[in-house]
Amino acid sequence: MRDDARKGAASPVAAGLLNPVTGKNFEPSWRIGEFLPEAVEFFERVGAEQGRQLWFPLPVVRLVSEKEWRKVSGKLERPEVAPWVEGVEEHLDGWRAAVTLRGGGRVDVKGFCEESRRIFGTGNLPSGKAEVVRCEGAFGLMRGTMGEHRCAKGEILTVRIPGGDESRILIGGGGWMVPVGEGVFRVGATYEWNELNGEPTEAGHLRVSEILGRLGVETWELVSHEAGIRPIVRRSMPLIGRLPDGSLGFNGLGSKGSLYAPGVARRLVEWMLEGREIDEDLDVERWLNPR
Repeated sequence: MRDDARKGAASPVAAGLLNPVTGKNFEPSWRIGEFLPEAVEFFERVGAEQGRQLWFPLPVVRLVSEKEWRKVSGKLERPEVAPWVEGVEEHLDGWRAAVTLRGGGRVDVKGFCEESRRIFGTGNLPSGKAEVVRCEGAFGLMRGTMGEHRCAKGEILTVRIPGGDESRILIGGGGWMVPVGEGVFRVGATYEWNELNGEPTEAGHLRVSEILGRLGVETWELVSHEAGIRPIVRRSMPLIGRLPDGSLGFNGLGSKGSLYAPGVARRLVEWMLEGREIDEDLDVERWLNPR
């Protein structure tokens, strides 16, 4: 296993957004009750060990249009959604409602990767039987290591917003805005299914600029414009296990790597070292050879 920081890799670009209830259908992320506590514990523990904060808990405010309100309001009291709902404010300027969700936040993905590279890059690893673990992201999926893929390029702007509200993550208007400190925000993101490269585009810049406008931001300064490719096999549901070439695979995290990576990595290690069976939902062999 090695770190291959190619242009277009998802992790260096990722905003680290963790949102418990997502998408147009306003549904909790897959198996979030298991994976969210494990992710938070992991990033808090590793951050403490590294002497830097990696997990930043923040409320998530979902802005809901008139068109979306019927679907969203019908799910607020459902048992799988209600525990995540902290409050609802109706009839805001330009929006039918704002739903505040608990349990969300931001992971400093770039900081985590930098520290991990520093620690594991020393080469002082335990001796023993070696296994090749292919954590290759979108580049591996596009080579067909896990069958058909649905990888998607995403573009993100990092902007400075004078007086911007850094107390919450804002979602709406087809995108999101995540505060990262000192008046700086990550804003995104586009979806491009065909041009799978790491090149930012004018069209992507325009699209994310439009998201900023819909989120009520009129004045901002561009800090950076980046692009990465999301490694998607299913609906951001990862896969692990033995690949046909004999190596091990860990891929398919999609747009939810911050949520799933810690728990799925633990399950892979327990399978490798302790012989624990891989969850059927995560088993790449079952995915490639359905029964």
